[in-house]
Amino acid sequence: MINNDVLKKLRVALKLRDDEIVDILKLVDFKITKSELGAFFRKEDHPNYVECGDQILRNFLNGLVIHYRGTRENPKDTKTTLPGPKKESIVPKPQKPRFIDQQKKKIDHDISPVKYKNKKKS
Repeated sequence: MINNDVLKKLRVALKLRDDEIVDILKLVDFKITKSELGAFFRKEDHPNYVECGDQILRNFLNGLVIHYRGTRENPKDTKTTLPGPKKESIVPKPQKPRFIDQQKKKIDHDISPVKYKNKKKS
């Protein structure tokens, strides 16, 4: 996996827009424009495609740490800053009845037991 793929996957996973990524890179004093950043997200066969270098990815990851955790001198509360699952989106699955319960429902209890004529006497 190349750096461009890592950058794309982080962008999608964290739901970041280009201007937010530019701001994150500014936190570590790395200046980049939106058009330069957009070149990393293009397909490899596109004429304006640029391969993301190690330095850019490293600075982006360091900027993410500062963006979510803050600096050592001014830390942020990670419970409020880190993205997590929304509580509204978690819906419990309806439980299916157990197989044995389904079979019990199919039994007709109104039928009297049958006596067989060909039964051997003991």
